[in-house]
Amino acid sequence: MLRSIFFSTAILVVSFTAVAKPKPGPASTDDAKIERGRYLVEEVAMCTECHTPRDSRGELDHNAWLQGAPVWIMPVHPDTNWASRAPALAGFPSLSEKDGETVLEKGTDPSGLPLRPPMHIYHMSHEDAQAIIAYLKTVPQKVH
Repeated sequence: MLRSIFFSTAILVVSFTAVAKPKPGPASTDDAKIERGRYLVEEVAMCTECHTPRDSRGELDHNAWLQGAPVWIMPVHPDTNWASRAPALAGFPSLSEKDGETVLEKGTDPSGLPLRPPMHIYHMSHEDAQAIIAYLKTVPQKVH
């Protein structure tokens, strides 16, 4: 008898807990989009490698995450079009969302010109481009 009361109480507690949990809403959709963007920026496209400065040991400076940095990759043969600095991406300060989508989806700058090396040319899906932009907008900008 005591055992059946215990199990009945346990079932009621589990049932109530399952019902009381909030259902995912728009915030969780935004969170998932931002997390997807973080994954693409940090683990796939590896944007931090060029857009984050390095410390005295050559490690990424986490205090200046995606704040822009001198380009450390050098071409094998001289290239007058080679960029010397990677722009800041934190806060997504330099482009409109539409222009950012153009860069990420078409691999060109907003005017249609090819991106300067060593920037990789991406042809991302619209959803991935939007996720990256959503993430970059969450990264705090540092004032210099």
